[in-house]
Order: sequence, then C-alpha cells, then structure tokens
Amino acid sequence: MWLPILLVLSAYLMGSLSGSLLLGRMRGVDIRTLGSGNAGGTNALRTQGWSFAIGTALIDVGKGALAAWLASRYTTQPAVAYAAVLAAVVGHVWPLWHGFRGGKGMATLMGGLLVLWPFAALLVVAAWLLILSIGGYVGLSTVIAAWMPAALALATRSSGDRLLFALAAALFILYTHRSNLARLRAGCEARFERARIWHRMFARSTT
Repeated sequence: MWLPILLVLSAYLMGSLSGSLLLGRMRGVDIRTLGSGNAGGTNALRTQGWSFAIGTALIDVGKGALAAWLASRYTTQPAVAYAAVLAAVVGHVWPLWHGFRGGKGMATLMGGLLVLWPFAALLVVAAWLLILSIGGYVGLSTVIAAWMPAALALATRSSGDRLLFALAAALFILYTHRSNLARLRAGCEARFERARIWHRMFARSTT
C-alpha cells in the first residue's frame, strides 16, 4: 500500500527539480523574470539561447522518464506508473523547490511517454512538428500534440488506465497553456516565424 504512494510522491519531488531554474542558478539568472516569465524550454530558448534550452529540455524530459522508469520497475501496476508521470508533470508546473512557479509540463510528460508508451511519444513529436511548421505557434502546437495519446488510446481501444492517463495529461496541458490560447484569441501570441517551413515554401512557389 505504501509503495505506490512513495513512488508517486517521489515522482512529484523529482518533477519539482526545474531544469531551467537549476541551470539558471549557475548563471545567476531566473528566467521567470525574463521573457514570458515561464520556466519552460521555450522561454529558456528565447531568453538564454540554444545550449541553455537543450540542457533544460534534457533535465525536464529526464525527470519524467526517471519517474516512469522507477514506478514501472518497482510495481506491476500500470496505474501507478501513469500516476507517477502525472505527479512529475504536476511537480514541474508547481515545483516545491522553486516556490511553486515552474513550467508548463510538456517536456516532463514526454519523458514519461518515452518510457511507458514510446509510440505515443513519437506521435506527439510528429504532430507538434507538423503543426508548428504550419502555424509557427509553439503553445498551440503543444496543446494539439498533447491530445494525440488520447486519440491513439481511443483508436486502439487501450486499457482504461491508459485512456484516463492520456485524457488527464491532455486536459492538464490544455490548462497550463490557457494563457497562450488567450493570447492567440487576442491576436498577440508570439509566433516562431523561422519554424513556418510550409509558409515559406508556398510563398516561394507563388513568386
């Protein structure tokens, strides 16, 4: 009885170790005071550059993967492993070690998917890249991509535990990106123009 609780609690504590904030301390910077004020990978890239963003992503993906691996290693209950991943994501968004102000959770979720459901992780990446290359909106791409595991679970008639996990994860990512969607509706969401590959290709073909 206590082991599942300890695994989920440990996952939350691991999730509370924010990659951007840990690396930021080494640089003497808190990226929550810069750019969008978010402690995630996108703001890390925009304010600190590629090397910092890659390091942030590795830590954030890694803690999700570690939480999933530990839970699946020490219990045979899939529900516990899924709960551990969600706990790590919650820890990333509301980190105990960083004043409960963190990122938006997608990288940590991806780490858990890579361990527990690799095909869904590949589907998420493919959807994210496709949507980003069309529209250039990182937040919108992330929200839509986060629903891919739920769609896959429904299409393949996955177990109830997996479907509930996928739906809960998608809804949580939707919640954490609510400000992005509000800015998108208002027409003031930042756009990653260099990612709009299809737009540039179409523009060239019409000139």
